[in-house]
Parts: sequence; C-alpha cells; structure tokens
Amino acid sequence: MRIELATQPGVPGRRNEDFASVSGGADGAFVLLDGVTPPEDGGTGCRHGVPWFVERLGGALLHLACGERELPLASCLSAAIDRTAAAHRDTCDLTHRRTPQATVVVVRWDAERVEYLVLSDSVLLLADGRAVRAVLDDRIDRLAALGPVTDAQRNTEGGFFTAAADPAVAGRAVTGALPRAEVRSMAAMTDGASRWVEVFGEGDWADCHALLAKEGPQALIDRVRAIERGTTRRLGKRHDDATALYVVP
Repeated sequence: MRIELATQPGVPGRRNEDFASVSGGADGAFVLLDGVTPPEDGGTGCRHGVPWFVERLGGALLHLACGERELPLASCLSAAIDRTAAAHRDTCDLTHRRTPQATVVVVRWDAERVEYLVLSDSVLLLADGRAVRAVLDDRIDRLAALGPVTDAQRNTEGGFFTAAADPAVAGRAVTGALPRAEVRSMAAMTDGASRWVEVFGEGDWADCHALLAKEGPQALIDRVRAIERGTTRRLGKRHDDATALYVVP
C-alpha cells in the first residue's frame, strides 16, 4: 500500500484550514476537507473558527466511515455534521450563513468495492491503470458560467452546497461506487492544489494524476506555488491552503 500526503497553508504562520486523514489497510478510508475562509471583515457566528471545525468534522467523518461500514457515506457525513454541530450549538450561532463549513471528499474501500462522496469543489481522481476518472461536484462552475457566485447561493436551492451545520446537506453530495478491481489508485485535492489544472491549465486530470504518482503530492503543491509567484494573473487568493493526497490501496 502507498499513501502520500502533503499540505501547506496559503499564508505562512497562519493555521491551515484544510484537513486530511487516512486509515490504511485492506479495509480503509480517507477524508479530505477544505475549510471555507470567511471574509476578513465578516463574522461567522462561531467562536471556535474554521480549523477547529474541520478537525472536528474530519475526525468524526473518518471514524464513522471506518467504524460504521454498513452506513452509506452520505449517512456518515450527515452524522458527522450533526455531531460537530452538537459540539458548539450551545455557544455559537449555527444559523449564520458563514458558520464554519467545508468541502468534502471521502473514500472508503474493501476487497469488493470503492465508495466515494464529493461535496463542493474539492477533487477526487480514480484511476484503473489506463484511464483517470475525475469525480467533481460542478455546481459552482455551472453557477460561475452564468455570473458571479455569491454568498446568497450558498447552501440554498439552485445554488451550491458545503458541509456546515445542516446534516441534510449530505444528500446533495455526488456519490457512487466502483468494483475494487477497477480502482488501482486514487487522489484527492483541495482547490488550492487542483488549480494546477483548473486555473493554470498546466495539464488535464490525467496529467495531474501522473504527476502525483511519479513525484508525489508535495511536487504538485510546489509547482502550484511556483506558478503563483510568477503569474501576473488576478487570483481570488494569491496563495490558498493546498492539500493533495495519493493512495494506492
């Protein structure tokens, strides 16, 4: 089994709002979250902050995905959101539109199949040795094609969805399963790393997977940072938290 993980905050010295964790073995799972950074001039209604939230949610989700293997991944996510909300409902305003929230990728495998769930704009790649399949929740991209994407479209019908305080949002995720024999390797990235493909166009998803397989996740992040330093292109964030994970189960 091969597991490689790299993560880097967008701003040195600032806490990383990404989360990634893996439980390896023949019956394994991994979780990747990208915490949503609130605007500097806006509140969240929460006294804990995004890093606290992603650590709680990510830990609960990995525990459920591994320990409750009879539960669908959407049910695991729903329960993890509920547990996390319960941990700060009495101290924080969970109805605030900017309450801490995150994108989600979770994958679980055993000898028979590989299950997956993707919510919002982090990326999952599944490879069978010949082709690479990108599993994407493209709602933000579809909205962006029509005009600016705003907070008013967050976690609302016709908009896009992130894991925040409402367990029902798990039902909005992209889910599926493949025979175990059809998945030889897997990769997941937050959008700070996937911008190598999605923003800078340095290659397609197959190229990205090949880079991860050959040189590892840190090499992908290093290439993204080098491009960011040299570009004159206007970016929403000059440097974003970036996390990449590569697994050969």
